[in-house]
Amino acid sequence: MSMQTDVKAKNLTSTAASAIGVPRARVRAVYWVSGAGAGSISFKNGGSGAAELIKIDTPASATHTGYLLFPGEGVLFSADPYVTITNATSVTFFYG
Repeated sequence: MSMQTDVKAKNLTSTAASAIGVPRARVRAVYWVSGAGAGSISFKNGGSGAAELIKIDTPASATHTGYLLFPGEGVLFSADPYVTITNATSVTFFYG
């Protein structure tokens, strides 16, 4: 039997760069609200200069929302996931 972890959520607003604050995590889902201009959401493995593991391009539409559920156990980050948001109103991501 496999063990499941508690799923947590973190919300970021506007253009920002932030670490989650955990040594290791699996990103399981992402929900976003696009901004007026086209943008992106980038998840890197441990810092601003680390390898990008997830990149989501967002359209130019202040009313567009998107949701991406990753299959299986999600995307594994062996170091603290580092998120950079460009031209999105808000991003909520779920991790465990």
